[in-house]
Amino acid sequence: MAVEKLTEAERAGLAAALPRWGMVEGRDAITRSFRFADFSEAWGFMSRVALLAEAQDHHPEWSNVWNRVEIVLSTHDAGGLSARDVRLAKAIDAVSG
Repeated sequence: MAVEKLTEAERAGLAAALPRWGMVEGRDAITRSFRFADFSEAWGFMSRVALLAEAQDHHPEWSNVWNRVEIVLSTHDAGGLSARDVRLAKAIDAVSG
């Protein structure tokens, strides 16, 4: 089953639907930065996100340095943003508090 990129109408609603996420310059992707009290809290968050991502069969690009986690979402099969990215971003927002 082919994954389709977001339509222009869907893209127009991204800022309202995902207010804490921003566009990645030069890519058809969204990003969000997270800060936690320490490494252990950041790692726990990453573990929760990993379980969400695995359940959705959609995996983020991410990096972790001590108490910071950077997440980038884009659907490689679609060649850019898709509904999968929006769904996972919303799930990440829900577990991040």
